Amino acid sequence: MNIVILAAGQGKRMRSALPKVLHPLAGRPMLAHVLALARAVRAQAGGDGRIVVVIGHGAQAVRSAFKHEADVQFVLQEPQLGTGHAVQQAVPWLDEATPTLVLYGDVPLLRAQTVMRLLQAACAAGRAGVGLLTARLEEPHGYGRIVRDEAGHVRRIVEERDASAEERLITEVNTGILVAPTPALKRWLACLSADNAQGEYYLTDVVTRAVAEGAPVAAVLIQDTEEALGVNSPLQLARLERILQRRLAEQLLDAGVRLADPARIDVRGELTVGTDVVIDVGNVFEGRVHLGDGVRIGPHNLIRDCTIGAGTEVLGYCYLERATIGARARIGPFARTRPEVTLADEVHIGNFVEVKNSSFGHASKANHLAYIGDATVGARVNIGAGTIVANYDGANKHHTVIEDDVHTGSNSVLVAPITVGAGATVAAGSTVSRHVPAGKLTVARVRQTTVEGWQRPTKKSSN
Repeated sequence: MNIVILAAGQGKRMRSALPKVLHPLAGRPMLAHVLALARAVRAQAGGDGRIVVVIGHGAQAVRSAFKHEADVQFVLQEPQLGTGHAVQQAVPWLDEATPTLVLYGDVPLLRAQTVMRLLQAACAAGRAGVGLLTARLEEPHGYGRIVRDEAGHVRRIVEERDASAEERLITEVNTGILVAPTPALKRWLACLSADNAQGEYYLTDVVTRAVAEGAPVAAVLIQDTEEALGVNSPLQLARLERILQRRLAEQLLDAGVRLADPARIDVRGELTVGTDVVIDVGNVFEGRVHLGDGVRIGPHNLIRDCTIGAGTEVLGYCYLERATIGARARIGPFARTRPEVTLADEVHIGNFVEVKNSSFGHASKANHLAYIGDATVGARVNIGAGTIVANYDGANKHHTVIEDDVHTGSNSVLVAPITVGAGATVAAGSTVSRHVPAGKLTVARVRQTTVEGWQRPTKKSSN
């Protein structure tokens, strides 16, 4: 099967320099959703065929965003003279031995099963059959209307600007999604005219050509009209975002996740879950996130590209990025992991603790007000409140090793590069910059003194 995706539109109402099809929906460009649909349909229809994406405005940005998509052929529409003209640009890439399906880069909610119904209807109509996906809308403003004869057969599609007052009362509209035999489609495209209110070559006129030749047109009424919604403005994009997030929340609920409120979760990537997972309100999941069995996520966290082990609890208001967290750990509240963090089982990272490019061994803890950067922390280590691993000398980052069973006192500073030996204790308030021997207490602070007779300065009188 040939699949043509129209993605050349400027999207003036988006009021953005970003090409419309690159605006994100659930964390991915709109076009990425349509490409995923195209691949799913291709797989269900037989697994072979070309995907041709017609680009125009912001063409280089679109190419760059999908430069690793080896199965996609991009073709340029310049200038943009309508949907029919757009499909004409794809003609040299279409295999006449298979039918051609036309999709839209700004209609990202369409389901594969809906498209398969369309393909099956077109197939049932015969080798010359055209499949047309339609929808019935209470407010059809802006859509082309489906004009049928007295027997209910589709005769043509009329765009709203060209419709009569009577035709504008029709509530069955064209979604733009169609499938047609490729040789006939090429012939019909070659006959298109721009004699209309917009001076463009309408793809919808293909239906008129098909009817004129006696080709059967199978109109398939979409069951869920939300699937046919397109994006032309930030408001419409926001509406589709909520629809898609609702779908994703329903999938999580079907998988057994307990969501405190399905309306207050955002999945902007891929979220996979084990059993008995609980997610409170206001959480945002980005990239690839996996939550193991029994994981509990408190309110208002951002979790990006993380794996969280079974039985771990993430309390509220944490920012976790590119972390691998073991089982039965406890994170937060108000904790942050920056990229490349590995936390073993039963680790505690508490409030206002930041960990960056570091690993923690089994059952180690940093419960409050600490920064651990570029460090290897062993097992059963206790990082005291206010401990700082000073990893940056103003030009380069340096590594710190904290071996098993170390305790650091409150308000201590470990100046990298340094090794703190197993079982060592660093006294509160110490700044250590040399090796700390194993099993010993190290104190590195100025001796306390009291200055007798000292008086606090007072402000001078203004008189």
